[in-house]
Amino acid sequence: MKIKIKKLKDDAKLPSYAHPGDVGMDMYAMETVTIKPGEHYRFWHGFAMEFPEGYMAKIFDKSSISKAGLHTLGGVFDAGYRGEYNTHLVNLSPEPYTVEMGDKVSQLVIVPVSIPEIEFSDTLSESSRGEGAFGSTGRK
Repeated sequence: MKIKIKKLKDDAKLPSYAHPGDVGMDMYAMETVTIKPGEHYRFWHGFAMEFPEGYMAKIFDKSSISKAGLHTLGGVFDAGYRGEYNTHLVNLSPEPYTVEMGDKVSQLVIVPVSIPEIEFSDTLSESSRGEGAFGSTGRK
């Protein structure tokens, strides 16, 4: 499969694979920002993409910054989306974290998905779990 990437901003560093066989393409910051504890920040990446229906693009954490307490939020892009890609980070650590322009902030993975037909119903079949929710399988 091939995907199309369109550069939207001259200074954008386009996503890239660090090594042959990698699953995630590195995504780069276009600015320097300090994210304080508990704060959120959305990094815009300056590009748009096109890939076939039946796939999605998903933003995942980079281990290099997740070990410092930063985590991605949201980040599912549908095949029909043609807008600018972004990474939404939250700082879950007790320390501020500075992202420098050009730093890797996330990774983008193209994933096959099933798009089922929806059928509304007044009943669902029985299952061994039933309506068991949080904690229903026990602790050990």
